[in-house]
Amino acid sequence: MNDETHQPTIQDTWVDSPDGRLFARGWTPAASSALAPIVLLHDSLGSVELWRSFPAALCEATGRRVIAYDRLGFGRSDPHPDTLALDFIASEAEAGFAAVRRHFGLERFVVFGHSVGGGMAVNLAAHLGEACVALITESAQSFLEDRTVRGLEEARVFFRDPVQLERLGKYHGDKARWVLDAWIESWLDPAFAGWSLRTVLPQVNCPALAIHGLDDEYGSRKHPELIAELSGGPVRLALMADTRHVPHREREAEVVELVRSFLSPLP
Repeated sequence: MNDETHQPTIQDTWVDSPDGRLFARGWTPAASSALAPIVLLHDSLGSVELWRSFPAALCEATGRRVIAYDRLGFGRSDPHPDTLALDFIASEAEAGFAAVRRHFGLERFVVFGHSVGGGMAVNLAAHLGEACVALITESAQSFLEDRTVRGLEEARVFFRDPVQLERLGKYHGDKARWVLDAWIESWLDPAFAGWSLRTVLPQVNCPALAIHGLDDEYGSRKHPELIAELSGGPVRLALMADTRHVPHREREAEVVELVRSFLSPLP
């Protein structure tokens, strides 16, 4: 049994951004630490709540503060005022993340992005230089492949069931339809077909860990392999057998240990 005195302290807060308020949650380790905190970037249907037990486990294992936030339009954050612009993956560095960084006074940080959050994390690491101590991607798409498109088309059919949209509403409220459209319609927009991380990855100079399930329904192993091939810094590749698109939920303990081991020598 875990000693409750060693459990992270959890605190919710609101972050002001130019376009609206963002909801954020922090997990602080019991022992104070000068190590760079880990910032989590959620996936296309994600939110702070959908990280579930993972942030607390990550905080306890690494001894680092963990911060997660709902991007504008998601979770408990304010509604997005418009449709999602097609440069949304690159622009998060100057949008929500910049506001979160100011709010928490993050001079140095580790960035961990799941799925589309992984693409955002790559852009953060590329553009924020030495402030980014390390980059971790999980199930990140690095380009648009047939498997990605097929998975999106299947999801479009799946969410025609009103029950599934209602379940999404548990986490996003009346923003659920916007969240769904922001995911499927953006990625399937013909103008998005040529998107990739190829020009951004060479600008990443910090150490990186690329985690990917070999049974990921939205992307083959070519995605983390491209990250490893093109990144400007050293990359550790972690391919997980019998694992789909959400390794941190399917194999939480294994992912936590991968991250702990990767970050242990870093400040």
